[in-house]
Amino acid sequence: MAYDRMESATYLASLLARGFSRQLQERGRKLGFAPGQFPVLAELWNEDGLTQRQLIDRLDAEQATIANTLARMERDGLITRRPHPTDRRTRHVFLTDRGHALKDEAMTAARAADDALFVGFCRFERALMLEYMRMAIANAACAPADISAHRDAEADPGGEQGPDSPR
Repeated sequence: MAYDRMESATYLASLLARGFSRQLQERGRKLGFAPGQFPVLAELWNEDGLTQRQLIDRLDAEQATIANTLARMERDGLITRRPHPTDRRTRHVFLTDRGHALKDEAMTAARAADDALFVGFCRFERALMLEYMRMAIANAACAPADISAHRDAEADPGGEQGPDSPR
């Protein structure tokens, strides 16, 4: 049987991510930020002064990715890093005035990028798609054994055994 990538959730998810990134990149470039910087900006708009470790944990990202993103954001004047008052190894990340000023336009750009991807969807379909995406993301975070156990439980809810089940 031939592999049909258009029947692969992982392939389709990567296309969806690229599509959103492209949509946000076009809008963000005009405002002065890159798509990979948006999640960091959003976290800092919610709570300024986070540490790099907190950003890594909240964004479920790799240390090197966040370190490189923060370096670019600092270079671009979006953030500044300040030493922790008691831990010399830790620095807090703060938005600059420029970073704060981007918020409204960047949020509008992100909503427009989402809207572009959901053209033709009614409100219910959009909400359902988002819920399915959250469920798939949660499943992807599970260990493979957890997924198998979950699949087995769904196939046999309540643990009932059918006539052909081994006893």
